Amino acid sequence: MIGNRILPSAPQADAELISAYAKSSTAIISDNLARLPGVIGVRPFHKVNGTMAGTALTVRVAAGDNLLIHKALDLVRPGDVVVVDGDGETNRALIGEIMATIAQTRGAAGMVIDGAIRDAGALAKSEFPVFARAAIHRGPYKNGPGEINVPVAIGGFVIEPGDIVVGDEDGIVAFPQAVAVELLKAVHAQEQKEEDILRSIRQGTYTGAYGTPASP
Repeated sequence: MIGNRILPSAPQADAELISAYAKSSTAIISDNLARLPGVIGVRPFHKVNGTMAGTALTVRVAAGDNLLIHKALDLVRPGDVVVVDGDGETNRALIGEIMATIAQTRGAAGMVIDGAIRDAGALAKSEFPVFARAAIHRGPYKNGPGEINVPVAIGGFVIEPGDIVVGDEDGIVAFPQAVAVELLKAVHAQEQKEEDILRSIRQGTYTGAYGTPASP
């Protein structure tokens, strides 16, 4: 029944691709996605130590209700990113330290919550990636309905089950597995270009982004 269903998880992205994206940044990935796709308004609540990358396990819940997130945690595979469409509602927390710890121990790569979390102090000490819109002490209901492994809207951006999700200090980007190989080539090319630019700046030979002399 639409509005209350659990669908099979999408195939996971290639582990080598995920590892490569975990060495990159959302800013450079975004640049090579025409600077258009990306989640707005969600930020890290964990102790950031590198880049999160994994395969989207998507969840849609009623505002302020986390029943289907609990069910999704039973489906988590190592390398999944649990992506929750909570309708952007921040009056009740959808997860906290306990649920984040469950996800972590089951091998999840991280959690992205379009809504609120709680236990912000504990999460801030953990390196397990948790991205959300806000923190609040008020807990959730557990009544449903909800859906798992359906397209979700997170901060104005649609994420499909199986998309590759990448997150760091600057936020979250996601994209289909079908474009991942070609996108990675463009990401690596830009990383090399930016490395060359930074080197020229340090050496005093930088001439500006458009070939004009750099300012003193």
